[in-house]
Amino acid sequence: MSLDDSRVDRRDLLKYAGAASAAVLAGCTGDGGDGGSGGDDGSGSDGDSGDGGDGGSGGDEEGEQLSDVNVGVTMGQMDSGLDPHDHAETNTDIIVSQAYEGLMGREPDGTIVAALATEWERVEAGTARFTLRDGVTFHNGDELTAEDARYSIRRIELEEVGGALPQAGDLVGAGSLDGVEAGDGEVTVGFAGLNPIVFQLFATNGQVMQQSWVEENDTDFINRNVNGTGPFQLAEYDSGNEVVVERYRDYWDGPAEVASVTLNASSESSTRVNRLLAEESDVVTNVPPQEVSRVEESEVASINPVPSTRVIFLQMRYDVEPFTSQEFRQALNYAVDNAGIVESVLNGFGASSGQPTLEQFTGYSPDVEPYPHDPERAEELVEQSGFAGAEIELQTPIGRYLKDVEIAQAAASQIDSLSNVSCELNQREFSALVQDITTGEIEDKPAFNLLGWGNGEFDATQTIIPLMTSDGALTILKNDEVDAMVAEAQNEADPQAREQLLQDLNAFLHDLAPWVFMHQQFSVYGVSGEIEWEPRADEIIDPYRARPQ
Repeated sequence: MSLDDSRVDRRDLLKYAGAASAAVLAGCTGDGGDGGSGGDDGSGSDGDSGDGGDGGSGGDEEGEQLSDVNVGVTMGQMDSGLDPHDHAETNTDIIVSQAYEGLMGREPDGTIVAALATEWERVEAGTARFTLRDGVTFHNGDELTAEDARYSIRRIELEEVGGALPQAGDLVGAGSLDGVEAGDGEVTVGFAGLNPIVFQLFATNGQVMQQSWVEENDTDFINRNVNGTGPFQLAEYDSGNEVVVERYRDYWDGPAEVASVTLNASSESSTRVNRLLAEESDVVTNVPPQEVSRVEESEVASINPVPSTRVIFLQMRYDVEPFTSQEFRQALNYAVDNAGIVESVLNGFGASSGQPTLEQFTGYSPDVEPYPHDPERAEELVEQSGFAGAEIELQTPIGRYLKDVEIAQAAASQIDSLSNVSCELNQREFSALVQDITTGEIEDKPAFNLLGWGNGEFDATQTIIPLMTSDGALTILKNDEVDAMVAEAQNEADPQAREQLLQDLNAFLHDLAPWVFMHQQFSVYGVSGEIEWEPRADEIIDPYRARPQ
């Protein structure tokens, strides 16, 4: 089935998503519970005796010949280094996740599965225990130990162990770590508080590194080399240009069906599509709406879309004038026609938002509507703010998100069209912009920038905590009421009560307006006819599941 060149919209694209999209949306729903596969008590396992896996496509142990197929992946941007704990952007995670993995994992639809741990349970309110898989080795041949898992958790969460890493908080939510003990084939993790979504957090975060390897090498070496337990090991690393990984034959779930993966990038969407159609790449990200028909009508590739867990927004630093004013922040929300941008720039490939939390997540408030486009109300609020005549600059990455520059251009133009505000646009390479965004000091962050945030835990707190709490790793906001509401939700054991608390928090943030709320992104992949591959809701590209056609 081909798409009409004259009008490609979200309804057309959803036809290509088919049952896969429905499965993703189903997998994204949650009740705020522990997420284990074993039942309501929060315990879980991989459903076997420990010799199975997460449903990957591993090779045959009986001597069946493995393929020599290389899969090429072209993204919008490259990595910021190979340390799996020292980053906060998806492109880097895509690359390092070829080699590193956590105690738990997820299926493409978000379902939690076993990884380096085969069983998990909440032994008491603030304590979780993980049973490690036997026979797992790092790429250097050394066996995985409970001490390695303990070290990795502490390295992420404790500054005295790992330094000020941007993933701090990813395993503890709004609380803190209260001890990690390594036992005989198990790790017990204590939290200063309930940590109500502990297993959702560990299913998405916490990639395990070998303690001795990290301690024996410096930061530069760790960012240019890899020693994980995952299905691929590093073969070549050309920083900023290309990464090549090859199958790890001793992978615990069996060797991958593809021999190697080459990952590169181009910020120009047309270049990515051209590489796909020239059969130079097998998977390309963020195919723009105007290119969908060209891919579908080719004989070598097709479109494979999926609803993503990413929200796009314009964030404003609370401590920089004129963004110190709630009225001014609300004014920008009225000035930007986010629904119009979804239709005119994205051809309908998005869903307008008015809160930080996406509809399929725990904590989404159905009573909160997106801000309507109302320039007159925007100008009134600017006058009330006391910042009439303000001159501001919107910074945007180039080619990181679907139509990011065009979205930013439209938003900046609409703000600039107000009679009492001037807005200029500054286009920046994502690698440079993300360094400013991930700096540990709020005063070093941009005052106003476009950003996208992917939430692989499907829970409201995992957007709000890092981006909007006072101690959040990437925060642009310090607000006592937000902090108190998050703390209350994170210490509420009853799922329904917690859901209501998070809905109230989203309504509060809508009015506080630390962002210009934009839209949910729809991930649109171009995929070669030479491979069979299923995209994921969390945007991680998983060639281990790819099969040669």
